[in-house]
Amino acid sequence: MTRTVFCRKYQQELEGLERPPFPGPKGNAIYTDVSKKAWQEWLAQQTMLINEKHLNVMDPATKTYLDAQREHFLDNEPFDQAEGYVPPEATQENK
Repeated sequence: MTRTVFCRKYQQELEGLERPPFPGPKGNAIYTDVSKKAWQEWLAQQTMLINEKHLNVMDPATKTYLDAQREHFLDNEPFDQAEGYVPPEATQENK
């Protein structure tokens, strides 16, 4: 049986994560009120930000930046987008 949560991003009951994504209070909060769908979308967004902005994930300032962007994303607030990113579908249409 899958676990459901009331997702703070989508404002509806959706499948939840299997376990907290990382230890501590922030990880537990995400486990409690973020759906698997929203978390997977955030991971894709985070990867794009890291790659397009050439972020050093070992830098504490990067961690602080990504933490803030994650909260904005999950709360449906404006968040930084990866500049210059073109979805794969758009590149196929232009060929």
